[in-house]
Amino acid sequence: MQEWIIAMLVISVLLVVRDMAKTFFRGRSFLKAEQSAEEKNPQKEKVERYAASFRKLADSFYGLPYRKDYLSSGQVEGMIRETCEEVCDHCYQREMCWGARAQEMYQGSERLIRSTEEGNPDKIQETKSDWMSVCSRFSQYYEVLGSAYMRERQKLLFDNRMIESRLAVAQQLQEMSRIMDMVAEDLYDISPADPPLMTGLKKLLGKRHIVVKQVWVMDKVEGRRQIFLTMRARSGQCISVNEVAQLLSQEFGTPMAAAGGGRRIVNGEYHTIHFVEDVSYQILYGVAKLTKEREKVSGDNYICRQEDAGRFVMCLSDGMGSGVEACQESEEVVELLEQFLESGFSQETAAKMVNSALVMKGQDGNFSTVDICAVDLYTGICNFLKAGASATFIKRDHWVEAISSESLAAGLMQQVDFETSSRKLYHGDYLIMMTDGVLDALPAMREEETMKEIIMDIHEETPKEMSRGILERVLGYSDYCARDDMTVLVAGMWKK
Repeated sequence: MQEWIIAMLVISVLLVVRDMAKTFFRGRSFLKAEQSAEEKNPQKEKVERYAASFRKLADSFYGLPYRKDYLSSGQVEGMIRETCEEVCDHCYQREMCWGARAQEMYQGSERLIRSTEEGNPDKIQETKSDWMSVCSRFSQYYEVLGSAYMRERQKLLFDNRMIESRLAVAQQLQEMSRIMDMVAEDLYDISPADPPLMTGLKKLLGKRHIVVKQVWVMDKVEGRRQIFLTMRARSGQCISVNEVAQLLSQEFGTPMAAAGGGRRIVNGEYHTIHFVEDVSYQILYGVAKLTKEREKVSGDNYICRQEDAGRFVMCLSDGMGSGVEACQESEEVVELLEQFLESGFSQETAAKMVNSALVMKGQDGNFSTVDICAVDLYTGICNFLKAGASATFIKRDHWVEAISSESLAAGLMQQVDFETSSRKLYHGDYLIMMTDGVLDALPAMREEETMKEIIMDIHEETPKEMSRGILERVLGYSDYCARDDMTVLVAGMWKK
């Protein structure tokens, strides 16, 4: 199953890369300025058809039967018939039991199965007592019926596991379809710059000995300008890309910056460099960690990264238990989240796919908490996603808010209800994330209230010092003894 998923993803990526290569290396869509605005790019339509195919395939998976929590009436009937043939066919009371009292016998057998299925010990004992009074071969009948029940139950669990795997594939196909649509929009919405803009930029950059060969622009729905410049420097000079960004900022009256991961120097060779509208906020973060006593490795892991789309993401995960195994579990979670988010997945879909990966591994007890904070550095909007994670706190001047969650950790079941929420952050706000080892060290029933008091009492301003200060004060409540892995992650946001 997993190999099939990987193959499907590879095929989709190859299809996208093929069409991207056709467009960029041939340059036909960029150079056909006479093409009307209403005419749709044929390569874009092809990528959109690929995306529609993946959506249709995902929908077909969603249309299949869903998981079952209880045995069907047909399965129950088959178990009773099988038990009757093995036990009752050799009993001298068979004609009496399964003649005039057939309905009573059937209902009694069904109650035995359903009470076992529910798992209520009192109800199981009550049902067994009722059955003992009507069946002379109760022990043998109950043993055979129990064996039949265990076989059907194992089959039900296996079928549910297959259904969960199918749902995981459907989610991945659906998200791949969304990403292909997004790539098609981004790739084929790039257009050559208007002649006045082209001429103006050539003159502006020419004064700094930069030769501009081509200019493309892409205006997103959010109104954030993106510019692609194919350029080189004259006379063997090397000019900083940041200097070019400053010139573009003056020209457009909007702060511009080079996209991350690109070139930093303009030299004598032509290169295409991507410039985007600069973000409004910047974030600094710091972390303080403490490993559980008598353990050498912490079971907590985290990532902090700024994405090209102007989003700063923090992920914190706490593996089950402590030590090496817990570390491996949480490390796998944060690495998968980082990979999915870097590939363009939304945080909710990334979390769902990580959860699917953990469930499909099929290892008992393999689960970890998921805690994500994603800040839009243009608007200051922060999106929170939690699965089994501790509360996250926002500090603003003399006020602290807790973002709590009661959802289950990732890896326990296929359909996890991730709790999501959003908050608007402002200049000088702090985000404080932590694992449950921190809150569990505080007085019971008052963990969040006590943590708010601790945060309000912190006067350090840098995120690193604040995280250390919080952890030191928490340790004071537990006699400076770490009974679990403890991690405090603090991020501060300021206007650029």
